[in-house]
Formats: sequence, structure tokens, C-alpha cells
Amino acid sequence: MTIERNWAGNLTYRASTIAHPESVDELRGVLAQGGPVRILGSRHCFNDIADTDGVLIALDRLPRVFEINPTRTAVRVSGAARYGDIAPLLDAEGLALANLASLPHISVAGAIATGTHGSGDAIGSLASAVRGLTILTPAGETRTLERGDADFDGAVVSLGALGAVLDVTLDVEPTYEVAQHVFEHPSWDAVLADFDEVTSIGTSVSLFSTWERTDFVDQIWVKQRQPEAREAARESLFERLGAEPATSRRHPILGVDPIACTEQLGIAGPWFERLAHFKLEFTPSAGAEIQTEYLVPRADAVAAIQAVRTLAGQIAPLLLVNEIRTVRADDLWLSSSNGTEAVGIHFTWKPEEEAVRALLPTIEAALPETARPHWGKVFTLDGAETRSRYQRWDDFAALAARFDPERRLVNPYLERLGL
Repeated sequence: MTIERNWAGNLTYRASTIAHPESVDELRGVLAQGGPVRILGSRHCFNDIADTDGVLIALDRLPRVFEINPTRTAVRVSGAARYGDIAPLLDAEGLALANLASLPHISVAGAIATGTHGSGDAIGSLASAVRGLTILTPAGETRTLERGDADFDGAVVSLGALGAVLDVTLDVEPTYEVAQHVFEHPSWDAVLADFDEVTSIGTSVSLFSTWERTDFVDQIWVKQRQPEAREAARESLFERLGAEPATSRRHPILGVDPIACTEQLGIAGPWFERLAHFKLEFTPSAGAEIQTEYLVPRADAVAAIQAVRTLAGQIAPLLLVNEIRTVRADDLWLSSSNGTEAVGIHFTWKPEEEAVRALLPTIEAALPETARPHWGKVFTLDGAETRSRYQRWDDFAALAARFDPERRLVNPYLERLGL
């Protein structure tokens, strides 16, 4: 039996075999063997969404795709490509993506299938940039979907339930530069009183806290497109919040060497070297960790943060860092920001999974009933409750049944959700 683990090392895959086809025909051959299958991305999920007791299929050896369309408004890339690999290629062409996640190590197909996002009031999740995708079903049939097709909004954030995503077409725009600033120790009360202003003060804003203290936020990272027109407003806001600009580079986790982090201190640079928190050549965050995230409608954000704040004494001993980010609304059926401007409350935990899982029901009960867990991270909310928070869940289940009528992609994770 082939034994391999996910990126964080908290999950050992149960698969009997991990296949690495080198062509689409070879991939069809693997699928034709029958039995349970799942598609494996960059292994950055912290739960068993990608696991199976059948065959895991990694697409990392398929021929690479990187094609810019004639109008230079989109790029078609391999589903297995990592954002950190395609970003410099785009920049060399004078093009850019609107957003990146906090780390560039993740695959395009895996990120969009789980609704992964960066931060920004006016910027959607990574899935919202998708304008087309090509899926190979377990039966070996090729399905191409484009934005505007009847099934498109259900097929992007797919939980891996439709098939192997061979390629993805992404919106692009002219390249741009970003400068990153870090502010320390603003008052939590002041931040929550002006929460909308705080999150809108930059292109991308992240609030970091260890919850060792509940009177102030440890750090606020502001990423700002250049040229900047609101520098005076930003400085005025943070002065009012009682924050001070960091005088040297910072890591989101207090006390950790910031060498792995993207450039700060207001030094402008290419979009792909600033929008992510971490550089591609380094292990992001802590490495050995567990992650959890819940996204709530913006209208419920302050109440949700206050709920977490009241649990600080239970959270802090297990926590490496908590990050709060924002995401623009979209129409993708299983997106955590479907139909609502969303605020993500993200926990990077110490690698103590049993204790974390024991605490999560308390957090989930304290959060508003509108909170949606990130599909690729650890949560304990039951399947019925989770799917009830998505209006189009039944439509998605019907779509999955059409793409995979033999249920070969349905694993224990999807069964728990009621698929």
C-alpha cells in the first residue's frame, strides 16, 4: 500500500495507490480501471476531502498548459499548476490576477474546488476569477464549461465531486504593483467600531491575533495597489485606532522569523510578490499546523468576532494565529461568499488535532448560524447543518449525480455532507 500524507502531516491518505498519469489518455486509462477515485492537488487540505480507499490521482505530470487569449483578458492554465508558478509567467507578459491566497504554493484546481480566497472588500475568491474549465469525468468524458453556462456556477467550487479538472481559464488584467504595510496593536474596540472602514482602507487587509490579549489586535497587514491615493486616510485611521506602524518586517505568528514573508515596510513591488503573505521558496506559515476557517456575512462579522473574543481563554493555548479577512460576494453555488459579502475568521492551530477538534464545537456554537466552514479545513459542524447553509446544495447534488452517476468520487467526506 502506498502511504503518503498531506502537506501539514496531520492526515495519512488511505488510498491503495497514487497514480501520476503523464497524459490525458493515460488518465483515462486509470479511470477506466473502475472503483473509487479522488483527484489529489497540492495536498494543502487539512481534512479528508481528497482521501479515498481507492486510487488517488495526481495531475502534476500532465503536460503543462499556459495560453493567453487573443484579447489578453484571460489565461488558460493546467488545473494542477500552482499559483506561484503561473504568476511570474503572467507578469512577464504584463498581466496579473486580481488576487492571490495567503500562500502561492496551492494548485489552481484545488484552490477553486474548495473556495479558497485571499482578502479584499472588492475582490472575490480565487474561484470568482474562473471563466472556464475542462473536466474529465470518471467515465472518461470531457466536459467544457464557460461562465454563463447553466452548470457553470455549480461546477467551479466542486469539492472534487465532478471529475479531474484538466485546465482552468482565469480572468487577467494589466500588471500592477502593490505596497504592503503592517500596523501593530490597534484597539479591538476601536477596530470593531469602525470595522468597515478598517477593511476598506487597503486593497487587501488582514487582522492577526493570537488572542493572548483581547484588548488589542496584534497586527493589521494592509496591501495597497500603486499608485496610492489614500495614504493620508490610512495613516489617520490607524492613528485613531491607536496603532503604530511596524519598524521592521513581521511574520503573522509572533516571534517567528519573517524571512519567509513577502516584502513589507511600504516597499512597492510586483503584485505576485506582495498579495501572498509567504514566498514560494519557503515553507509557509508554521508547516506543522492545523487550519480551520468560518466565513460569515459581513452583517454578522462583528458579532462573530466578538464571539471568538469571548472564547479567547480557550482558544489561545491551542492557537498559532487567527486571521480575519474579507471576500466579495459571488454567485458560485458552494462558495462561502455565495450571495453575500463575507468575512473569514481563520485559525492556524498548533498540531494538536484531538484538542482542536474538541474545541471546535464550542466555537461553532458561538458563531452566528450563517457561518460557513471552509471546505478544505478542519471543522466539526454536521453535514445536515453545513449543507443547509447553501441554498443551491440540492442543485449541486443533482449536478454531481450527472457527472458521476456511479458515485466513484464520493468518499467519506462527501458522504458526511449527505452527497
